[in-house]
Amino acid sequence: MLYWLTDDLVFPLVELAEDWGGLALGGDLSPERLLLAYRSGIFPWYDEDQPIIWHAPDPRFVLFPNKLHIPRSLRPVLNQKKFTITYNQAFREVIANCQQINRPDQPGTWITDEMLEAYCELHTLGHAHSVEAWQKGKLVGGLYGISLGKIFFGESMFSQVSNASKVAFVTHVLDLKQKNFLLIDCQVHTPHLQRFGAEEVPRQQYMKLLSKALSADEHGQ
Repeated sequence: MLYWLTDDLVFPLVELAEDWGGLALGGDLSPERLLLAYRSGIFPWYDEDQPIIWHAPDPRFVLFPNKLHIPRSLRPVLNQKKFTITYNQAFREVIANCQQINRPDQPGTWITDEMLEAYCELHTLGHAHSVEAWQKGKLVGGLYGISLGKIFFGESMFSQVSNASKVAFVTHVLDLKQKNFLLIDCQVHTPHLQRFGAEEVPRQQYMKLLSKALSADEHGQ
């Protein structure tokens, strides 16, 4: 059973989520609710023709920055410095590209216009961040997510040139490792991120890791 949210800023316990990860319906994408969701181990994920669906999957897919695996085929690309990597220089463009990019395994997009605006507002407030990959002055790849305490919640990435998003991702993880981030939340399993060392952990373990990461000093990009 999914729980319908009210105007009150509260979520059900993650232990009440369905086997497929769904926990609650409705509510809104206000900064206050979104930040509460992430701090509670919950995230929104839904299609344009659905109400907002809040998820708390078990297991959870995560990457420990100190366990990053750089595929051998990507190392020459990193050494050749084919891309210029920046932070927070084109947030709206990055999320718009993530929304519009064609994904063979996905008929539509879960980044609705409402979600795009909500995360742009979080970016303005200093909680959402983007990583951009540029080539010859053109934005060709990137990713975005939420940063709280010492955890980064990855949301989506895009690439218009081969390896662009991969280089942005690896550069970002190495940066987070240097800043002593404890965890990157990848939400649900993907073979792509598994190749970089991401792994599944039980939700109960994730919640403990989340609490530890959130209790660390707040760190801005």
